Amino acid sequence: MAPLPGFPGSGLAKGLAVTLRTMTKKSVTAQYPDTQPDLPPRTRGVIGLFEENCTVCMLCARECPDWCIYIDSHKETVPAATPGGRERSRNVLDRFAIDFSLCMYCGICIEVCPFDALFWSPEFEYAETDIRELTHERDKLREWMWTVPAPPALDPAAEEPKEIAAARKTADKLAATRAAPRPGPPPAAQADPQPEPKGEES
Repeated sequence: MAPLPGFPGSGLAKGLAVTLRTMTKKSVTAQYPDTQPDLPPRTRGVIGLFEENCTVCMLCARECPDWCIYIDSHKETVPAATPGGRERSRNVLDRFAIDFSLCMYCGICIEVCPFDALFWSPEFEYAETDIRELTHERDKLREWMWTVPAPPALDPAAEEPKEIAAARKTADKLAATRAAPRPGPPPAAQADPQPEPKGEES
């Protein structure tokens, strides 16, 4: 059975009641930019680049669904570390840029980076008057890297990571080996006393 309709104008009366209640309360609107918003620590603002970890593997650029990451590099020859060794070549990063007018903040580039070179930064104030200025180069990405918050602490009840446990076990074994007393040389065998020669009896 359908509910009976209220008296005419009941909806208007309810709306006015809500308006009257809110008119007497203090406004809570934060006037940006005078008041900065209190953002969660893991906010997806922009992407910071830790250049030292980048090996120019191009994995982030290949996996980006928007193709908004631009990377240029060149190869350098590294001399042999030991005499008789062979020279090696390594990639050197020339350009790393992200076009934030195309980026959809999916985080795939950060997830697939095998060397932890990309991180989320909570910075969000990077608006430009020209859309072409939203392509930020590696110098700007490096500046945002210093605003990346520290990772959350591990759960105290969580199991210790296997890598840390193995390193700790090896360190404890090495410390025990160094602390153990080293066996000294065996004591020299005492020679049996030789009998004194007896003089001739007169």
